[in-house]
Amino acid sequence: MVNYPPKLDAVYAALSDPTRRRMIEHLARGRRTIGELGAQFQISQPAISRHIKVLERSGLIKRTVSGREHHCNLQPRALHSALTWIERQERFWNASLDRLDTYLKDTQRSERQP
Repeated sequence: MVNYPPKLDAVYAALSDPTRRRMIEHLARGRRTIGELGAQFQISQPAISRHIKVLERSGLIKRTVSGREHHCNLQPRALHSALTWIERQERFWNASLDRLDTYLKDTQRSERQP
């Protein structure tokens, strides 16, 4: 059995929503207040807060409070765990398909030989 990072499911669930993916893209350019982040979207403040909470629980962002302002920072480590999983799947499937290709070519060659 493979041990996955504990928040991997939460990271993929968070990234499954287009609004949250766009939030991540904005945060990749630097720290933002929740107000600055929310201004990019035509949705209610409660909806923005719900999206932020999902991103926080997944570990993709970290919120810090300075007075009345809440700042969000991207946490790339969570993205790294998701990328590592994808790369592992890519290696597995590429190797499997290469083996299948070799098998099919060998089978075709042996069928052509008298």
